[in-house]
Formats: sequence, structure tokens, C-alpha cells
Amino acid sequence: MSDLLPTTSIGTHQVRLDGPDKVRGRAPYAYEHPLDDPLYLYPLQAEIARGRAAHIDTSAAEAADGVVHVLTHTNAPDLEDTEDGELAILRSAEIGFRGQYLGAVIATTPEQARYAAGLVDIGYEQEEHDVELREDHPASREPESGSGDVFAGDFDAAFAEAAVSIDERYSTPMEHNNPMEPHTTVARWDGSELTLWTSTQGAHPARSTLAPILGLDPDRIRIISPHVGGGFGSKGVPHADMMLAALAAIAAPGRPVKYAVSRQQMFSITGYRAPTLQHIRLGARADGTLTAFAYDAVSLSSQTKEFPEEATKPGRMMYAGDNRRLTQRVVPLDVPVPSWMRAPGEAPGMVGLEIAMDELAAAAGLDPIELRVRNDPETDPDTGLPFNRRRLVDCLREGAARFGWEERNPQPRTRRENGWLIGMGVAASTYPAGRQPGSVARIRRIPAGYEVAIGAADLGTGTWTALSQVAADALDVPIGQVELRIGDTALPNATVAGGSTGLVSWSAAVFAATEAFRAEHGTDPAVGAEAQGEAEANPAAEKFALHSFGAHFAEVRIHPATGEIRLGRMFGMFSAGRIVNPSTARSQFIGGMTMGVGMALHEKGELDPRFGHVVNHDLAEYHVPVNADIARIEAEWLDEEDPHAGPLGARGIGEIGIVGAAAAIANAAFNATGVRIRDLPLFGDAFLPT
Repeated sequence: MSDLLPTTSIGTHQVRLDGPDKVRGRAPYAYEHPLDDPLYLYPLQAEIARGRAAHIDTSAAEAADGVVHVLTHTNAPDLEDTEDGELAILRSAEIGFRGQYLGAVIATTPEQARYAAGLVDIGYEQEEHDVELREDHPASREPESGSGDVFAGDFDAAFAEAAVSIDERYSTPMEHNNPMEPHTTVARWDGSELTLWTSTQGAHPARSTLAPILGLDPDRIRIISPHVGGGFGSKGVPHADMMLAALAAIAAPGRPVKYAVSRQQMFSITGYRAPTLQHIRLGARADGTLTAFAYDAVSLSSQTKEFPEEATKPGRMMYAGDNRRLTQRVVPLDVPVPSWMRAPGEAPGMVGLEIAMDELAAAAGLDPIELRVRNDPETDPDTGLPFNRRRLVDCLREGAARFGWEERNPQPRTRRENGWLIGMGVAASTYPAGRQPGSVARIRRIPAGYEVAIGAADLGTGTWTALSQVAADALDVPIGQVELRIGDTALPNATVAGGSTGLVSWSAAVFAATEAFRAEHGTDPAVGAEAQGEAEANPAAEKFALHSFGAHFAEVRIHPATGEIRLGRMFGMFSAGRIVNPSTARSQFIGGMTMGVGMALHEKGELDPRFGHVVNHDLAEYHVPVNADIARIEAEWLDEEDPHAGPLGARGIGEIGIVGAAAAIANAAFNATGVRIRDLPLFGDAFLPT
């Protein structure tokens, strides 16, 4: 405990430092940076799922008012590296998915660009496509990257001998990131340097990705992104929209080119959570102790670029059991490229696993909490390492007490209020506690205090405030004496805001810079003194299995005559180490839980197999939770510090709030009705009498 950073600001409620500027509209997002004489881009997108563009006639568009340039594969700037199929755009006439970029119109107003795009005549040679995921798909294979399969003991024998068992299939649908700020890039090429004002979760990682593809030295690319209006993972890596804006700027040098991806375009261009099919078999002794555990999952990916949604990841470490089998497969299809969405792998994986555990509890005649307690391992079943602080049982026990779990009747369909069926459900949550090396912070003494510079990102999560709190305590000054600069590749390197690693990784750099600063300048430095330090890997990662844990509790009401399902209340209890800012932390936990409500009750991308097209590609038909859907959501956390996580004693919290949340709601629906739903989202007609 003595090695942890003493605090005066960390752990206190601090008002968001960026709040006033955002409320007043003075915090510039990507599209809003004031630039002289901009051009505007509107894309040309494929209207077939597989084939080629036999001809693209741009003559009418080029003659239209205001059009400066029409970009296609015939005149696009060359790329140095074409290995990344998602980013190596406009290389040929071949089409790998519906919505793929075929070009762009660049004009003096957005209206002129969009109008002229409609004048481009594209003729297609269409080929038969395949966009449907199924468990027995002949193209199913092991992912090129991923965690690999697990085979331990003799699952078949243990499962056959189990006193209690379940053998069920679960599924999660295609889900789409819909941050409030759409993906946006403003690009300017002056013949020597490419500047991108863009909405990204990592300015430096984005530059590192784009530079070799464009054949530019990284120093010739500057990315500016001080404020980001949400991302949920979709802005964690560059997508084709950023590359299209860059190519357009190079093709029309001297003037900035602005491109804001429309809400509809986002459904095919900026990534999504791939659907998963999950086959789970659990075998246990009569007392509920697991003896056999099998989890086989398959997800779709794109022919253009592979991205597996590793649903089996949490199953590798979540519960005990000597006889285990876990396999992950991916099916390449003619679909857009999937990518990160909040807690990739863990979020869909804990849907199947936590519903399965609820089913096993019912089969064994046990309370669902007690079943989880009896199967809580002392060491990580995957690595054999001891856990840093596995306090899942504490979260379950404390959460149950605060939620009022004792009021739950284990017999389904027994509680009614005003004609509604009422049910309670629980599910566990977990997420890895990682820290990325390589971030660098620079500290400079200024008249007002200290300037702390690092190319970090704030997605609306509170980085501006929380990182200022960390810096203030590291420097032992009030937070008002810290001037933070983030979101620019002109600042020292920072890793991506992803995988719940952002704040802890950047904080490690601030600590390193503080040590270097004091070693060089002492505790009474002169104005102008500066130093920088780099975050190193966490040495505890080699000795401990680093994870956070939590427990979700949900109460739902379902009308037996209509099948309407409503969330009554929800409570989350989490173990995530030291909490830097309770205000922004609670917002993160509740935000994740709200997305879990979306998973459970609303979100599903409807892919029309005839056309390879997501038909509900806007917020009118792709439903996300709104205020009326959320009755009461509360989040709390255990008062703790984690010395294995580093001197901050904190673990990332951006994603654990969504993991397990949907399963808790599905389990509550079973308790209310006696109807077990294994496919998300929960549609009301499933609860109606057959």
C-alpha cells in the first residue's frame, strides 16, 4: 500500500474541466475546426455485395457546378502498402461488400458534392454473394489471430457422467456503434504535410497506421483530435472514411477537404459488432460444482479483412472446471468489415455464458449467486496465475444486499403487480485490467503551475478531468495549477483509448515524467524547466492474472397479454481498484450498463441476405435505449486499491459496465415468465402464449 500514490485530488468528485467549453460550443470537434476555403466530400458507394464496377462514368458529375474533382480507382493517389484490405481503398474495380467506397466527389459545398455524386453512372458486374452466418458454414475456420483453442482433461467423459448438465445454443446479433458525433475527418495536404482534424480514439496510433499505407514518414502527418463525441471502439482504429478523406486531400492539394460520415453510411464503413453463435455445454456435480465446460463460438468476418469477435475469451478464465473445451471459429463473408465495439469478445461472450449459468442453477436447484460462488476459482483456469484481486463474490454478495435480492422468488411466473409479471436476474461481469507501454508525457514548468502534455484522447469519458487529477497528485499541486494538453500528434506519443487501458496507461507516463522532472530539476523548478517520461509495461502482468469483476442485478416487468418488456431497475456492483473521479466513473459504469440494456432489448442490425444490406441503417429503425427505456440504473463499487495495477492503484472501467448486463436482463425475464430466451434481443412475442 505504501507504494501507491498518495492523493488529494484522486478519488474526489471533480466537475468536468472541459464541460463549460462544451456547453458553450467552444470545444471544437473534428468538423468544427475553423479552416479557410474548405471543400466537401461525398462518397460513391457500391450498391452490390460482390462483383466489380464494370464502368464508372464521371463526366456528368465533373461538369456539375462547384465540382473540383471526382476521385475513383482510375485516378486515386498511389498507396505504398496495400496489405490492409479495409484501408487500401480505390485500388481496383473489385467489390467485396455493399457500401464499399468506389470513389468520391469533391465540391465547394456539401450540397453540390452530394448532388454531383448522384450524377455518376456506375455499371456493375454482379457475382453471387454470401452474407449469412451459420454454425456449419463450410468456410468456417480458426481465426488468423486470437487466443486459440483450449483443450484440458476429458470433457466428453466428464459431461457424460455429470449429475446435472445443460446443452444449449445462444446467439447475439449484429450491433452497431452509434456515437453522438459521427466519424468525421477534415484533411489538408500542402504538398509536404498531411494534416487530419479527425474523430479518433488515438491520434498517434492512427498516424502510425496511415503513414506506411500512404508512403509518408510519420513526421509528415499531423492528427489533431482534442475532443471526441463518443466512439465505443469504432474510432479505435482508422477506417476507410479517414483514408478516403486523406486521398481526397492529396488529390485536391492546398484546400482542406471535409467529410462527415452520415449516420446511414456508418453502418457499412465504420465497423460493427459481428453476430455470434454460441454452443455451451456445462456439466456439474449435484452440488453445482462444475466438472465439464465446453464453449464453441463462431462469428462472421469480412472477406476484405478479418476481425474475429472472440466470444469465448471470458470463458477461459471465468469459472473453475478441470475438463474444458473452448473453440473459436470465424466465417469470412461478403459483408462490411467488423471491428471493435465496447468490450469486444467479452460483451457477447458473457451473454451466452451467464444465461447458461442461470440455466445450470435452475437445473441444480441452486440460487444463481450461490452457483457462481461455488465455482469461483482461486487461480486463473487459463494461465494458472493467481488473480490480482478477484472480488467477484464480494460484488455478488454486496450487490445482492443493496439490490434486495432476498425478495426474488426462485419459482418463475409467481410475482405479479398491476397485471405485470415481475422478475429478477443476476449475471457476473469481468474485463481484463491491461496497461499499454509506450505513452510519453512531457511536463513543463509555467508561471501558473505545470503544463502536462500527452497525445491522449477524451471520448467524453472524462480524460481532461481525470488525467488532470492524476497529474496534480503526481506533482503535489492543486488541480488548478495543472494545464493539460491532449489530442494531437504534435504532443508526445500516447496509446489508444481502448481496451479500458487509456487512463492507466497515460497515468503511468505522467508518473514517469514526474520522476524524471524532479530528478532533473528538484522540487522547486524554474519556469521553463521540462522533462518527459515513458510508461513501461506493468511487471505484475507476468505474475498475476489482472482482471476487474462485477455483478449486475436487473428487475423487469413483462405484460402477459402483450409481451411488452420493461426494465424496472438495474444495479451494478464493481471491483475496479481505486476510482479516480467518482462522478465520471459512475457515468462510465452506467453508460456501459445502458448499452447492455440496448443489447438485451433493442439493438439488432437487420442484414437483408438478398442484397447484403443493413436495412435499418439509421436511428429511426436501429433502436438504442433512450430516457423512456431507462427507469432506474445505479452503479457502485467496492472501496479498494490494487497495488498490482501500478502506482495509481486503479484499473480501467470503460467496458466492464456492459459485460454481463444483457444476460442479467434475460435472466430476469425468465424469472418473470418462465420463458427462456437464448437469442438477443428479447422480442416481446416470445413471451406470449403459443
